[in-house]
Amino acid sequence: MSQIDVNNLLGQLRQLSAQVRMPETALKSAAPAQADFGALLKQSLAAVGDSQQQAGQLAAAFERGDPGADLGRTMVAIQKADLSLNAMVQVRNRLVDAYKDIMNMPV
Repeated sequence: MSQIDVNNLLGQLRQLSAQVRMPETALKSAAPAQADFGALLKQSLAAVGDSQQQAGQLAAAFERGDPGADLGRTMVAIQKADLSLNAMVQVRNRLVDAYKDIMNMPV
């Protein structure tokens, strides 16, 4: 069994980490721009609305008896729309709670 020299191993690890580490200027330039919270919320609301609309269209097509309408796809779309709506309601509730907490903070 060979004995490992701790100092030699530490030196090798430092050398490897220096090779892998990116320069700080590359990290600063690669940082994404900060997202606007309002725009992100608006985009999420639009996505929820789109999923609700798509589910409604699929359900209406199935009810009309369109030949391309599939019950499984319709049910999945309805469940996705319901889940996204419930998630958006939870986000709204948390935002309202946070707003109430901020309003109740002593000045």
